Amino acid sequence: MELKHKLDKALIFTIVFVAVTILTCFIKVSTANTYAEGDELTFETHAARFVTFYDEGEKLTVKTDAATVREALERADIIINTGDIVEPGLDAEINIDNYYINIHRARPVIVRDAGKEKYLMTASYDPKTIANEAGITIYDGDEVKMVHSRSFLEAGAATTYEVTRNGGRTITIEEEIPFAEESVRDPNLPTGTSEVRQLGEVGTKRVYYEVFYVDNQEVERKIVAEEIVREPVSRITAVGAKRSLPPDSEVCASWARQAGVSEADLQAALQLIYRESGCRVDARNARSGAYGIPQALPGHKMASAGADWETNPVTQIRWMAGYVSRYGGWQGAYEFQITHGWY
Repeated sequence: MELKHKLDKALIFTIVFVAVTILTCFIKVSTANTYAEGDELTFETHAARFVTFYDEGEKLTVKTDAATVREALERADIIINTGDIVEPGLDAEINIDNYYINIHRARPVIVRDAGKEKYLMTASYDPKTIANEAGITIYDGDEVKMVHSRSFLEAGAATTYEVTRNGGRTITIEEEIPFAEESVRDPNLPTGTSEVRQLGEVGTKRVYYEVFYVDNQEVERKIVAEEIVREPVSRITAVGAKRSLPPDSEVCASWARQAGVSEADLQAALQLIYRESGCRVDARNARSGAYGIPQALPGHKMASAGADWETNPVTQIRWMAGYVSRYGGWQGAYEFQITHGWY
């Protein structure tokens, strides 16, 4: 009897243990699939793309959702050392499939100039660029050539370049020409808004300098001549000049329609009307005496559109429609008024 009682207790304990274990697993699974709570879980939204690395004759293609070149290199465990050149740049966005990344490894180089040697690591293969990287000024007419080292023990694995001076004292340098910023008022854009209509492009010029020395130390450079290699392109930004019409503008719009203003011209017509007079029939300029909705000067000119020109808004707008024809119509007159402040 006592043995049976012990067996029953053991059975109950086993059942409770199994039940608790199953419940715990269920809670863990349920919690793991719940993403609305907290910020512990994040998701990659960048599309996975094929990226190919070219590294000193080696080729590696991977599929990655890295957003930039730098991130793709890190994920592929490719180390970039000082002096290495990566094309495109490390911060370039990977925005297409079958993306190619070229890695140019820096190598040891020795540059000899007048018996002095400078050692550097560079990924460049252009002799003059290498000399400039070594801090050596190359004048017009000077030559920089790769030469065979006198001994491997002297140069090791470094490539040696030697500068041959030919007595020149002028330097030719390509310099950037910054692009200009231009803005144009656009009567079709709401006031307070803007948009770029033309991207700016930096230009290039070639500048020739004469170099002056005192005790073999450069003290001054004077520009001898300049020539434009590529003209800069201005960046053009359109600035909104379109004002919001008042809530009661439908009344004025009704008068304009009765005067023969088309729906295509209606917005430009209303913008011009409200800038001139606020669509007030009896509006009068205290200084000039201009009168009415069109601010005609003198006001009696509007009699050509009707004898009731002083009090009838439709007559005034009909006269105004004839007047704006000298600008090619309502849109042209409105744009002229935006630019000059009068029409």
